[in-house]
Amino acid sequence: MAVEMPSYIQEKFTKLKFSEFVSLPPSVETPCTPQTPDTPLLPPPEPFQLRVIKKEESEKVLDFLRTFFFRDEPLNVDVKLLDGEKTCKELEEYSMKALKDNVSVMAITDSGKIIGVCLNGIINKNDGKEEFIVKDPKFSKITNLLSYVDKMADVFGKYPDIDKMISVDILSVDKSWRGQGIAKKLMNKTRELAREQDFKLMRCDCSSHFSAKAIARLGFQCIYSLKYEDYKKEGRPVFNPEHPHKEVTVYIQRIN
Repeated sequence: MAVEMPSYIQEKFTKLKFSEFVSLPPSVETPCTPQTPDTPLLPPPEPFQLRVIKKEESEKVLDFLRTFFFRDEPLNVDVKLLDGEKTCKELEEYSMKALKDNVSVMAITDSGKIIGVCLNGIINKNDGKEEFIVKDPKFSKITNLLSYVDKMADVFGKYPDIDKMISVDILSVDKSWRGQGIAKKLMNKTRELAREQDFKLMRCDCSSHFSAKAIARLGFQCIYSLKYEDYKKEGRPVFNPEHPHKEVTVYIQRIN
């Protein structure tokens, strides 16, 4: 149905001069024209390789751990292990003892910069427990917890067919390289070495919520966990790490 336009509107409409409306040339942008900022081009990541750590590279690995691991590890932070200290010698010795087994690996760039490490040790079923004397009262809290967890997890008891395994002691990646799959590549390289040397089991103890999540994503199975609030001495929890670190866990993976 047609609708007739009122006469007073028709009169105003006919008096409009369309020539008074000026179009802006294409080169002139109006305030509402959306702007697309230039995206800076990031340099391509430097090529790197994965290989076994040599014993003579221990000091270089230590420098990496001092920068990216020791000061961020939840238990070290909780007991204030490095507060006011440049380092803890017993922590360094404890961390580096795995190098003697020649199954630790690192990611290193073509220019020689370490961007990730996976320090692995060999545990044999019939070997006696290696004694490591700790005098530092703060660090002894951590080593005592680790010994307790090892006893309670009882990996060889749960897997009587296993007589040796590879233990992932430290897995750490340079902050500027995180999120690029370096940790996964290091774990895959460790698994490859384990398979070549006829190991049937890999083990990883996690004190960090984030490392536990990463290990679980790689297909590892949690066989033991201990909430920090439940680990007590004289009726009081020994550790109270920052959120979200709530427990220490033991993960394993069979190697086919």
